[in-house]
Amino acid sequence: MTDSPMLVVVNDEEQFSVWWSDREPPAGWRPTGFAGTRQECLDHIETVWTDMRPRSVRDQGTPSVRDRGE
Repeated sequence: MTDSPMLVVVNDEEQFSVWWSDREPPAGWRPTGFAGTRQECLDHIETVWTDMRPRSVRDQGTPSVRDRGE
């Protein structure tokens, strides 16, 4: 694996992933503006993606595992 530049991308459900910076993200994904090595991108995602439930589930008001104390 190389340290080629990567981007953090997000979809409409506010789920995050990494993508190569020299390629267009796949349909339904858009860049967040953060770029770096793969590890830097993963570290950034760990910081900003605090609730891994898809937005559609969060919008229903379903409590997260953390909120339920599990």
